[in-house]
Amino acid sequence: MIYNSSIAKTGGSRLPDKEQKEISVILKDWSAGRRESADVLLSLVYDELRKIARRYLRKERSDHTLQPTALVHEAYMKLIDLSDVSWQDRAHFFAVASSVMRNILVDHARARLAEKRGGEGQRIALEDVVSFSREPDVDLLALDEALNKLAKFDEQQSRLVELRFFGGLTIEETAHVLEISPATVKREWTVAKAWLFRQMKSAR
Repeated sequence: MIYNSSIAKTGGSRLPDKEQKEISVILKDWSAGRRESADVLLSLVYDELRKIARRYLRKERSDHTLQPTALVHEAYMKLIDLSDVSWQDRAHFFAVASSVMRNILVDHARARLAEKRGGEGQRIALEDVVSFSREPDVDLLALDEALNKLAKFDEQQSRLVELRFFGGLTIEETAHVLEISPATVKREWTVAKAWLFRQMKSAR
């Protein structure tokens, strides 16, 4: 799955207004070619990125190899290498980060599956965000495949799930990024979860 740079650029309000504005200024400096701004940005968003990464990985088996810090650093290195993004604000940054995080996690899951030459795919905790069913986790590769199928006929719903799960955005922040109302996000969120659960269940 490839990041689409046409994502909407308005943001939510998870951080205090002062930090929101500071991030916006830093992102614009970064877009203007000041690569040192990326290091300043990391110091402001690191804790939040690590919180998202820790949520992804906390239900992994004890032998997993990808740690939250490593996931954040790998995502950061990929983000600073993006040269065709006109950074706008915090929500825009996390919208892009959600795509990057998804790609890293899926690539990691595929690599582990290849090493084992089959067997069970990497499973990841979803109860805090998706809660497709009573099961505490789902197969990450199955989720990625289902999201790709969903995107073929409803790209907005697929993007909505990606933003909420892989980007950790709230209902309000997701509404800002997609330029729709919070009520629409809640409605589409419910529909998307039901479709994904049915799709993943039938694929077992």
